[in-house]
Amino acid sequence: MIERHTNLSICSVSQEDSLVVDGKSDLFKNAVFFDLEHYIYKKPICIGVFGCCYLNNKNDKLEVTQYMIENKKDAHDIVFMAKKYFKRAFEEHNKRYIVTFSGNNDFTVIGYLFKQNNIEFDFNQYFRNIDIQKEYEKERKICIGLKALEKEFNIIRDTEVISGSNLAKTFSKIIKDDTYIDRMPYEKKDKILLYNQQDVVSLFDIFIHWNSIMKKDTII
Repeated sequence: MIERHTNLSICSVSQEDSLVVDGKSDLFKNAVFFDLEHYIYKKPICIGVFGCCYLNNKNDKLEVTQYMIENKKDAHDIVFMAKKYFKRAFEEHNKRYIVTFSGNNDFTVIGYLFKQNNIEFDFNQYFRNIDIQKEYEKERKICIGLKALEKEFNIIRDTEVISGSNLAKTFSKIIKDDTYIDRMPYEKKDKILLYNQQDVVSLFDIFIHWNSIMKKDTII
């Protein structure tokens, strides 16, 4: 298993710019920002990369945690590590919200794999989900993809976009061949992890700058 922990410095956050939910503008302090890269073939096969981040309110660092599978055994272990992460976020770090982008798919995948591995964990007992795509749709009455929304928020990716089909092919090879990961160039592994990291960090950036973009006068 590749396990990566990254602490990122952030600019000062203005609550006036943050997305308001239930009349609260500071929910980013108590939220986990969550995204999976996964492999589905008729049914969920595995989580390829688990990615989450949250704001450490003591030092104002964004703490990113990622797990990436290296073989078939890791595909089993990663779901247990995911549960442990969420429980620790709730119990030790007082996180009460999960922020996703079109999160139903990720919740379906992880829920299926939890059940397959006899893991009892009900997200609704611990967290409330805030789906950025749905919040955008409520505001603008149209649907949008994450990359298009990043453009609207002037977020420039450090890495190129990787298609879901290419990621699925990679995870399929990892599952079927325990030595494949050893033949994979370091640059490719790093590219996948950086891509996932950008996804979760973008969710945080969009959340805290929501009003600065969404509340602009859109009348031309």
